[in-house]
Amino acid sequence: MRLPPRALALLLALACAAGSAWAQNAGDKGGVVYRWVDEHGVVHYGDSVPPKYARDQREMLNSQGVVVGHVDAEKTSAQLAAEASARARQLAQKQRDYFLLSTYASVKDIESLRDERLSQLQAQQTAAQQYVQSLQSRLGSLESRAQEFKPYSSRLNAPRMPDELAQELVQTESEVRLQNQAIQARTEQEEQVKAQFQSDIERFEQLKAAPP
Repeated sequence: MRLPPRALALLLALACAAGSAWAQNAGDKGGVVYRWVDEHGVVHYGDSVPPKYARDQREMLNSQGVVVGHVDAEKTSAQLAAEASARARQLAQKQRDYFLLSTYASVKDIESLRDERLSQLQAQQTAAQQYVQSLQSRLGSLESRAQEFKPYSSRLNAPRMPDELAQELVQTESEVRLQNQAIQARTEQEEQVKAQFQSDIERFEQLKAAPP
């Protein structure tokens, strides 16, 4: 049944008055009066909180029904972990900001260090690429020799490949593969270095532009 607006307002007023009177009466008996809300949205008062709601948000009232304290709901493990992660990020950002302001005097300083790091990586790349070329030349020579032996030779009387040659083939192929992987990883590292320094430049400019 739907109540008229005036009747509904009267019922709400009576409920609030009754709750306040109950809280004041309980407070007159001494101790703290607690007010909490259950899972259905119903407000409760009591001199103690039932164990079921011990972890929920609640308020403490004095004998006049005035809120004198507040207890937040206990946080879940996920909420605590998220807050810890946020604090860690904030701390890391503060440390990074301090490092930027105490290390560099201008954007040119950051760009100079960036170029130096990239130059080192590029020199390593050049050396690695030259090494791979020498490995591939060596591998080609080994593969040519292997054509004289079984199972690569088509001659029926071809001898079995010597163990030393087979081992050298496997090792050279493995080294070529490893060096190519290292070159790819260093290429990705170059991009990461560029991105990190660009981020530092943008943050440095923000910090310098911010009011003291």
